[in-house]
Amino acid sequence: MKKKVYFLLPGLTFGGAERIIFTLLNHLDEDKYEFTLLLFKNVDFPTLELKKNIKVRELGIERIRFSVLKILPIIHKEKPDIFFSGWGEISAFMSPFIPFLKSTKFISRETNVVSEHVSRKEIKFFYNFYNNYHRIIAQSDDMRKDLIDNFNIKDEIITKINNPVDFDFIDGKLNISVKPESFKYNYKNVVAIGNLSARKGFDNLLKVFSRLKNENVLLHILGDGQDKEVLLQMKDFLGLKNVIFHGKQDNPYQFLKYADLFILSSRYEGFPNVLLEAGACGTYSLANNCPGGINEIIQHQVNGEISDIENYEEFSLKIMKVLQGNYDRDGIRNSIRSRFSKDIILDKYEKVLLDLMK
Repeated sequence: MKKKVYFLLPGLTFGGAERIIFTLLNHLDEDKYEFTLLLFKNVDFPTLELKKNIKVRELGIERIRFSVLKILPIIHKEKPDIFFSGWGEISAFMSPFIPFLKSTKFISRETNVVSEHVSRKEIKFFYNFYNNYHRIIAQSDDMRKDLIDNFNIKDEIITKINNPVDFDFIDGKLNISVKPESFKYNYKNVVAIGNLSARKGFDNLLKVFSRLKNENVLLHILGDGQDKEVLLQMKDFLGLKNVIFHGKQDNPYQFLKYADLFILSSRYEGFPNVLLEAGACGTYSLANNCPGGINEIIQHQVNGEISDIENYEEFSLKIMKVLQGNYDRDGIRNSIRSRFSKDIILDKYEKVLLDLMK
């Protein structure tokens, strides 16, 4: 008999956490498992691209903190064999109730270095119960160490699994990609992608580019978010005609395919998918030296380099030096494929599910 596995996500965006669950649902062994995806609201999740046999249910939940009132009765009534929460804050709110749902094994996949990401005391309180989970997926060594050192999570329930890269999906996008019109001739084109929030550090990146005004270098920023207007005002204040905000893009891979450099400016990460995907597109990366597995992804001068973005002058010089180099795009792709390809990572998730079912 197939084991029932339920996945839970907000579904309000299609960011890194959502893309990972999407990959798991479409590629884990459907002969062993019966999958159900629970979404707070289906705002941006590409449910039509999921396999037909995957059940999707929209719960109509407005706020995370009240989500347990709808989720717990479902688990109690339907008794899935495994319940997989794909969002850290939701996992935290659910953790005190796990001992009362003995028919189900619980997995939490953390999305960030928790001590960096969670600042509100009322949310941090719930991490006191996080050891109730049967397994916690940490994407990087930084995340694992943070959970142990700052939240007293038992080492034996944490499994480190990096994020997978779906090369088939990305290559399909690259095959239909054309050079963006905004990529000017005789200019070097640098790309940055992410939610326009403080965590992603685009304010620091604009300060870096204020030192590159006289260079033939364009910065293309893809994404949307709450800090959009502040960043646009900052761009105008600094007089950055060489910076273009493109908003959210359906096919960001066309920008990565033709980019001369990708920059990750984040203040912290979990295990940044966009850095993996830049490498999968064959694009060299320059990443800020921040927590979140950056040093597990970057192989120095193979697929990228790491530098301190808050040293604006040094980072700007590093950009110019990198842009003068030549890099092996196939070597960059192989650096990512050999460590983070979908099949390698899916095998690790499969092992976690099998271990919990013993």
